[in-house]
Amino acid sequence: MSESEIPKPVEENPDTDSPGRRRKRRRRQRGEARRGMALLPQLFTTGNLAAGFWSITLAARGDLDRAALAIFIAWIFDVLDGRVARMARATSRFGAEYDSIADTVSFGVAPAMLAYQAGALQQLGWTGWVLAFLYAACAALRLARFNVTPERFRGRFEGLATPSGAGMVLSSVWFAGFLRESGLPLDIPAPLAGVGIALLGVLMVSPIPYRSFKDLRISGSYTTTVLMVLALAVILSKPSVTLFLVGIAYVASGPVEWLWRWRTGTELDEIPPEQPGEVNES
Repeated sequence: MSESEIPKPVEENPDTDSPGRRRKRRRRQRGEARRGMALLPQLFTTGNLAAGFWSITLAARGDLDRAALAIFIAWIFDVLDGRVARMARATSRFGAEYDSIADTVSFGVAPAMLAYQAGALQQLGWTGWVLAFLYAACAALRLARFNVTPERFRGRFEGLATPSGAGMVLSSVWFAGFLRESGLPLDIPAPLAGVGIALLGVLMVSPIPYRSFKDLRISGSYTTTVLMVLALAVILSKPSVTLFLVGIAYVASGPVEWLWRWRTGTELDEIPPEQPGEVNES
């Protein structure tokens, strides 16, 4: 028998020959993938925090338009981290707490700093600082209440959501810039700006219900889809104006609807205590 005809021993490959090891390898790979997906929402939350911190630094040196833009970018990250967490089934208590901390900076401290600079609240001395701080403190209280208290009414936030309050601040800055560019400089008195930022803070911690629009569905109706596209086109045509008008309408909608329900005796649909709603203000 020649050397070439002598059968050679087959080398064992434990990864391919052992079913048990193959299963362990697959489980390990799935675990690594899940850990990677769980990290993704936290990266978006970190982007939210970074944009909020960026806004604070920009506002401190007087770059108000870019400071407002940074808050808008933080809002985009805040929306994405919640969506990604639900899609990846990576929601966790840690993620919720981290998100609230980032929101406190981006939608609490950053808008307060932006309002302090844009509204010239330093002219009011200590009072201006207190009014700006009141907004930041109310935003932190609003987020803390949101974390520990289930929503009372279906499809509603209890109090103005912090991203909405921040949106009102940044859209006001953009609207003022639009007026200056149009040759209509509008110098808002510092006391009026201070009262405005404090009022937003009070609305955030108030029990006034605001629509969350979580139950809005645009895929079922062609007409609704067309209207939504047209509305988006109008907003994008001149965002410095349209966002301000939308913000004013939404902020006022809470107290207006509350007064209307009080006068007519209309009640909202309350969520049973044993079935708390899963409403996210992101």
